[in-house]
Formats: sequence, structure tokens, C-alpha cells
Amino acid sequence: MTDTETTDDAPLVSVIIPVYNRAGVLRRAIDSALAQTVEDIEVLVVDDGSTDDTAAVVGDYDDRVRYLPHDRNRGRSAARNTGIDAATGEYVAFLDSDDRWLPHKLERQLDRLPRCSTEWVGVYCEFLTPAPSRFGEALDWLSRHVFADPVVREGGRELAREILTMNVLMGPGSTLLVRREALEGLRFDEGLVDHEDWDFVLRLLDRGKIAHVDEPLVVVPESGGDPPAETLADAKRRFLDRHADRIDGFEAEGTDVRSIHRVSVAGVFLREGRLLDARRYLGWETLRDPRNWLRVPWWTLTGLRGRFGNGGVTR
Repeated sequence: MTDTETTDDAPLVSVIIPVYNRAGVLRRAIDSALAQTVEDIEVLVVDDGSTDDTAAVVGDYDDRVRYLPHDRNRGRSAARNTGIDAATGEYVAFLDSDDRWLPHKLERQLDRLPRCSTEWVGVYCEFLTPAPSRFGEALDWLSRHVFADPVVREGGRELAREILTMNVLMGPGSTLLVRREALEGLRFDEGLVDHEDWDFVLRLLDRGKIAHVDEPLVVVPESGGDPPAETLADAKRRFLDRHADRIDGFEAEGTDVRSIHRVSVAGVFLREGRLLDARRYLGWETLRDPRNWLRVPWWTLTGLRGRFGNGGVTR
């Protein structure tokens, strides 16, 4: 069967859940998919070489849930690709194993997408991350009311600009619904260890526009923060190099994409309490954006709090 072929008994939506050693939370994700008001679905659980009880958890469900195991751990991009290859639905949706959907998630998205023309290939929604503490609540408030820009949240090239400038963080691993025909020949890049979801969405935008449901329909638990600063810096470099032509075009129009990412890497170093390392990513261009006058002290305070207030590890 090719990417775009369906059978008469094919489901409306194929839900892809990649999982690796998360048996303790997987049931919550599967249950949230099966509890959708859209019932015509299949759930594809791709086990990326787990050594825990993942297989046993999936075995408790009926044939609406299919178990697709990898013989070894190959990474989340490979797991998502296995799910895309096996999907038979008209639409494909992604759900990370530690997240959960609210019951009307698929219904709201399907209502939004058919009203668009066929040039619209997908739709995403907002997500909610419960703040774990008052400190986290303060950070969330600052992010939404001080640091956030008024942005374009759907479309084509204009949405790509918002993604590259980090004004739109759509969390596509759990918020994105895509027409399966738009995925023909399109897969997650298994060579990227981070930012692979941003890369996937940008390449999807080369095929059509993505719509937006302005409602938080996904719950994403607090993940514990960014990856180590060096890992993030390398991932950003690879990601930005991959999309250099697109970025060059935006920067020629006055949107300084690369400096935004340099500042974000500096922020991770600052949150780790590594002020000297952060300086390598900060320059005079940082001061062009007045919001950075708040961001940098805030990140520094966060790092100092981690080092001296919470027993954090210093380097």
C-alpha cells in the first residue's frame, strides 16, 4: 500500500504514539486517544526498543490499538516514521507517550481543516503545561505577557517565519493533525537528535498551509527543562544550517533569525548557572530587542536559584 492509498474499512484518523520505556504513563496517552469524541480511529503504538512493560500495557487493549515494536532503540524520529508507514487513516495525528489529549481535540481540528481549501495540509492546536510551582507560574506569566509577540498562527511562509523566530511553539509531537496524502515521501529526519519536529513542520509547510485551533486541547506535563546546553547548541546549529536558504530570505527582509537562537542558547547556559559560557552567545545584537533586557536577568536569576537555592550542580 502506498502512502496515499486507503481501504474501504480504513479509519478516519491514525494516531501515532512513539514510546521508549514509559510504560508508567503510556496508558494515560492511549486512553486519551480512545476517549476522543471522534471514534473512527486507530492507535499505533511504536515501541522503540523498550525494556520495561510497554508490550504488556498495549496488550491490555482491543484491536483498535496496534503494537509496532522496534528490535532496538532508534530514536523518536524513527518511531514516528514507522507509524507513518503503517498508518491507514485519511488523517495522521501524533501523540507523545507522556502527553494526553482532551476529548474534543480531534473533533475541533477536523471541524477546522475541512473548511479550508485543499492547500491546507494540516492543523495544530494550543497545549497546556500545568505549572509545577509558583516560580513556574511566574515564568509562564512572563512568557505569555512580556516575552510573547502578537504572531501569525496559521498559513504558509508567514507561519514558517513565526516558527523560525520561536514566536510559535506548536509542540507538533502531540498537537499536529495532517492529511495523510500530504505525507507522501515526507518523513522525520532521523539524523537530527533535537529540533526534528520543527524541521518536519517546516518541510510540511513547503507542501501547503497549516491551520490553527486557538484552544488548549493537549496537556503536556512539565518535562524538566531543556537538554544540556551543549546538546541544544549543536542541535540548533544543525537545524539552522538545514534551513539556511529560508533563513537568509527572512533575514534579508529584516528578521534576524539566527540572533534569536543564539540568545535562546545563552538562556540555557544562564539557567544552568554558567554565566561565562553564556557570554559566547551574547552580543550587541541582544540589546536590539528590549525584551532581552528582562530575559537575560531572568535567566540569570533562574540559574543562580538553581545553583544556590536548590542544590543544583555547578560546572
